Amino acid sequence: MKLKSKISNWNVSKFIFNREYKFSRKDILKYLPKSYMENAYSSITKWNNYSKTPLISLNKLSGELNIGNIFYKDESKRFNLKSFKALGGAYAVDIISKGMKNITISSATAGNHGRSVAWGAKRLGLNCKIFISQNVSKAREKTIEEFGAKIFRVKGNYENSLKECMKKSKLNKWKIVQDVSTRNYKFVPKLTMAGYSIMIKETSLQTNKYITHIFLQAGVGGMAAGAVAGVARYFKRIPKIIIVEPENAACVLKSIEKGKMTKIKISKESIMGGMSCNKMSLIPWQILKNTANCCLTISDKKVPDTITMLAKKSFSDKKIVGGECSAPGVISLISACNNKKIRYKLNLGKKSNVLLIGCEGDVDKELYKILYKKGSKKFNNGK
Repeated sequence: MKLKSKISNWNVSKFIFNREYKFSRKDILKYLPKSYMENAYSSITKWNNYSKTPLISLNKLSGELNIGNIFYKDESKRFNLKSFKALGGAYAVDIISKGMKNITISSATAGNHGRSVAWGAKRLGLNCKIFISQNVSKAREKTIEEFGAKIFRVKGNYENSLKECMKKSKLNKWKIVQDVSTRNYKFVPKLTMAGYSIMIKETSLQTNKYITHIFLQAGVGGMAAGAVAGVARYFKRIPKIIIVEPENAACVLKSIEKGKMTKIKISKESIMGGMSCNKMSLIPWQILKNTANCCLTISDKKVPDTITMLAKKSFSDKKIVGGECSAPGVISLISACNNKKIRYKLNLGKKSNVLLIGCEGDVDKELYKILYKKGSKKFNNGK
């Protein structure tokens, strides 16, 4: 079955265009200064085994969607963590430890951030305590433990694990490395976002095409805001910014729609676990509230299909191992192109150069196998 027939019915669940859009480099760099991003790039590029992650052309998909170029930033190749998170948490650990060996690092996580923090602590020979909720898979727990961290599993959701982390850390005087910013906790989240901006810096060095559109996955908004700050620092031309979220966890869309940070209630957790968040982080809100052109939400339905099609070279000439949180960029682009209003308003066409962030590989191997198998059945049946 041809690619067109497989993706012709992909649709967004909801979309809004930002009435308050106004991209100001000055304002963005006020919240995440150039020095933070430049220092992060200077430091991380000196780490052992650093290399730019691949920028893969999804040439088959661009031909089908009648888009000039679609570039997929493959973060499954980031160090040995298979995730863009390696750029954030580990870098923050590096900075706040300041060479001290007698400290303990702590963090709450839905998976990849904690793995990065644990890896960063192991690099420096530091003790590490990681708090996870009951929703985090055993496979993700195991990958964190492999870096020597002690795991605390907490009843309830991510928010519960964060509260417990803060409580225990205060009691034991552990240094918290969290990627969620509040009014009284900004420095460390800024470090993590500065690390994420490296993906944009690398992209600017990997293609001579001007990127016209970037589709950015959002949970609490850290990766998206870090990427937008990277755009403000490293891109000569400003692309359209499209924020992508699970339909049941659209805290960015809801906040932009209401014009203020809005906490939502998640009735059902998304399979895109790292994106299943009920409230934005403060600094990402300050950056994204005026810089996102459009917010889209998608269901979980096409995640298995996308994972399988990336692996089976349906979208490009290369096999791509993309996890459940890498799929949303591809899904949302296809769905946006299938919607005449969205496509027209975003001006997606032959002159477009679209950047997608393949933010993780098969970090959760068990879940990846399940989703790949599910997608393969549909793929082989021609559905």
